[in-house]
Amino acid sequence: MFVTGRLPLLVALGAVPVVLLASAGVEPWIAAAGWIVLCAAITFADAAAAADPRAIRVQRRVPGRALLGQQVQTELWLHNAGSRRVRGRIRDAWQPTAGAPGDRPLIDIPGGERRSVPVPLLPRRRGELSSEFVVARSDGPLRLAGRQTRIQARGALRVLPPFTARRHLPSRLARLRELDGNTSVQVRGQGTEFDSLREYVRGDDVRSIDWRATARAGTTMLRTWRPERDRHVVIVIDTGRTAAARVGDGVRLDAAMEAALLLAALAGRAGDHTHLLMFDRVTRARVTRIDGPALLPALVDAMAPVEPQLIDTDWDAAFAQVRAITSRPSLVVLLTAQDAPEAARGFLGSLPGLSRRAHVLVGTVTDTEPTSTERSDAAAVYLAAAAERAARDAARVSAAIGRAGAEAVSDSPESLPPRIADRYLELKATGRL
Repeated sequence: MFVTGRLPLLVALGAVPVVLLASAGVEPWIAAAGWIVLCAAITFADAAAAADPRAIRVQRRVPGRALLGQQVQTELWLHNAGSRRVRGRIRDAWQPTAGAPGDRPLIDIPGGERRSVPVPLLPRRRGELSSEFVVARSDGPLRLAGRQTRIQARGALRVLPPFTARRHLPSRLARLRELDGNTSVQVRGQGTEFDSLREYVRGDDVRSIDWRATARAGTTMLRTWRPERDRHVVIVIDTGRTAAARVGDGVRLDAAMEAALLLAALAGRAGDHTHLLMFDRVTRARVTRIDGPALLPALVDAMAPVEPQLIDTDWDAAFAQVRAITSRPSLVVLLTAQDAPEAARGFLGSLPGLSRRAHVLVGTVTDTEPTSTERSDAAAVYLAAAAERAARDAARVSAAIGRAGAEAVSDSPESLPPRIADRYLELKATGRL
């Protein structure tokens, strides 16, 4: 049972009869008590006259997946299995991050009929969002009170990463086509595949001259090469405590996912095999041995429920997982935040063992907002000093990563994904991948 806002108004109207009865010689408290008892009786009678909301049967129409930040249309189909008309309100119990509207839609369902109630969602968080039940209210004839029930009807929606870095993909694919299609790259080394022969042009690398073809053709012929395919690219996303730090409008983990998706889309088009590992002390997500059009859906589906864990990452175990995925990785991209020398000791101690086996790229999302030069008060001075120290510590860690045989790349959440993609293309162009 529930009461509406009309009941206090009804009780307030009792001031008039109480005053009239008091003027007629009746004790005021007796008149007030009588009015309250009368209001209670009317309220209980109104609730008893309401249709039973337990006769409602609920069916949901919810898409299985949606992108973060995009509106999703869901529906509730309400079937009144009873004979009486149900008038009232309905509330869908989605969690707050699902972005469901705060109002309670009105319902008016005759006996034996069905009605549809739209429930638009605007997800504000990745992962599994769910609603376990629906609350239905049936108003009495006077709308002073009514009957309420909770109807079990589970609905679930998996919210995927938005992949906003997709806008950088067309330009990178155009560069990839230049490397692998219309314009073959003139490089030499074990990291290339023979493509074709063409005539020598002044300025070409003389080491690529094919002397046998030159003898047969009577003119100087040059070998051209193209980037190798079927390389193994392993992307490791750190899901430890540093991934929970806020950078820009989100957390580091979200920006790392954007970089991983852009690189995976590019590597897949280049014919390489992409593997994903999300790790702290245990494996949070793993995608391997999936190529072609199924790769990106598998990646976003695996990434969706993963959240940062407030623990330090075990890098020895993480690199052991990399070796278990593939024994011969060509490129390993570590998306982590190593910006404090004291906290990075374990990472730097384990890194040389991996960098001897593959080219290692360490990507870090940083806050590149310029620090104010004003020193108007003590707080501004302390903020400036903290920013300077953070920048100095990050530079020390980057230098240590270079000494360990890896390559460090750090940038803002918007700029890091295209920078990593560009570095991948550079490695392809120079025959190092």
